[in-house]
Amino acid sequence: MSKILVEVSARHVHITQEALEILFGKGAELTKKKDLSQPGQFACNEKVTIVGPKGEMAASILGPVRKANQVEVSMTEARKLGIAAPVRESGDIDGTPGCKLIGPAGELEIEKGVIAAKRHIHLTPETAAEIGVQDKQIVSVATGGEGRKLVFGDVVVRVSPSYAPAMHIDTDEANAACIGGAVEGEIII
Repeated sequence: MSKILVEVSARHVHITQEALEILFGKGAELTKKKDLSQPGQFACNEKVTIVGPKGEMAASILGPVRKANQVEVSMTEARKLGIAAPVRESGDIDGTPGCKLIGPAGELEIEKGVIAAKRHIHLTPETAAEIGVQDKQIVSVATGGEGRKLVFGDVVVRVSPSYAPAMHIDTDEANAACIGGAVEGEIII
């Protein structure tokens, strides 16, 4: 077994430059609030409102801008919004439902892109080789807080030289394991 940092990824939105300008005004740029664990990724000061058939909620935008719009929510949040969000890997948005996004300068209906992110591990090629796993391999990870230890199954390994080693779970998964912040887990192959 190998140790891995387990981080909680709260609901967030990835947007294109075109969407950014619709929501925040012509020439708008994302402004960094704080760096995230993955190199080059950051939480932004900008927030939007996600609107579904049953409800709405605020969400932070993560930068930098992307090639496609994507909204990542937990299953509980998807139900609150009234959106049947499938569990998918980030970027796999074909055939997913859309929603409305509202910003201070405008609103935008996205036709697709609402997902519950599949739990995953980011690894560099070197770390993956040390652990003995490959890109797209499915593993399990044992973790959890006092009285709530559990093993997450169906964890997809994602390998790239641009990653930093970390596992990402959503807030529902973190609550089930009584995880309040970043903790250590053990990869089970």
